[in-house]
Amino acid sequence: MSTAMSTTPSTTSTRLFLGFVAGFFSNLIFQDGLLGILYAAHLVPALGWSLTPVPPLGVPMSLNLAFWAGLWGMLYALLEPRLTARLGWWLGGLVFGLAPLLVFWFVVLPLKGAGVGGGFHPAKVLLSVALHAIYGLGAAILFRAGLALARRRVGASPEALHG
Repeated sequence: MSTAMSTTPSTTSTRLFLGFVAGFFSNLIFQDGLLGILYAAHLVPALGWSLTPVPPLGVPMSLNLAFWAGLWGMLYALLEPRLTARLGWWLGGLVFGLAPLLVFWFVVLPLKGAGVGGGFHPAKVLLSVALHAIYGLGAAILFRAGLALARRRVGASPEALHG
């Protein structure tokens, strides 16, 4: 492995790993955190965090959703350079956060027989957009923090010092 490769945290595998972690934790912290705030304000009927088992494996719902959010985070990691170049990092994250929502509305719900957008009820649309935008912003923040930590770690490694 070349010295240039060992001293950069921007390899595809590193970006994918950081993207998964950023997406996973953005769901649990930012998205469910917003739901917690809205629940405390009596604006939504339930908290985001749930241990309700999801079939077929019985994984808690929160971990199931965080896993899928992690996969979306991997896609964000691949698209991040283009999004950041065009929109800036925070706006790129906000815009990216809407991608899972659009897939949910226009692919998942129709496949489940619920129709496009599940009927697009105005209150649910506004809540869904806010939750997905905060997910995208959270993923962008956590991803950038992960890249910064990876750069610091690589900068302090023995290979970097001798390279």
